[in-house]
Amino acid sequence: MLFLAFLTAVTGGVARDVLIGAVPPIAIAHWRSFAIALAGGLATFFGYPLVSALRRPVLLLDAIGLGLFSVTGAQKALIYGIDPVMAAPLGMLTGIGGGMVRDVLAGEVPSVLRTDIYAVAALAAGGVVSLGDLLGIAAAWSMLAGAALCIFLRTMAIFFGWRAPVAPWRE
Repeated sequence: MLFLAFLTAVTGGVARDVLIGAVPPIAIAHWRSFAIALAGGLATFFGYPLVSALRRPVLLLDAIGLGLFSVTGAQKALIYGIDPVMAAPLGMLTGIGGGMVRDVLAGEVPSVLRTDIYAVAALAAGGVVSLGDLLGIAAAWSMLAGAALCIFLRTMAIFFGWRAPVAPWRE
């Protein structure tokens, strides 16, 4: 459980940092990321009945985290000189990478590969940051706008069942 908590917390950022050349990745360079991930894993493990009962508030907090991780990931890629077109997917990777690895290791199909609007929201957040960079808008404003868009999309998906389109053909 704690291993999965740690991987979920750091994998997206570690993958981004390795890809952009920010080594050693910040998540493993200091003990704080490890301690925060373990604390979150322990809180979820021992408080699971409460976490499970508060499903929607937890999903909303997850939406906020997704927005924040996605925009900071895209902004860090831009700071390291990555082209804005590629900074957006790196922001998305930062936001969704850990959850994908957790799901695979837990023997599940990654939730972001299903029809729920999750990866799309993360990509939109990174895209707003990248567009802001191209237009010369202050990073703080584009990051706020990107995070707000991501949170809005996730909230609509949670409360109104918004789904990404799927291919009309299936076997």
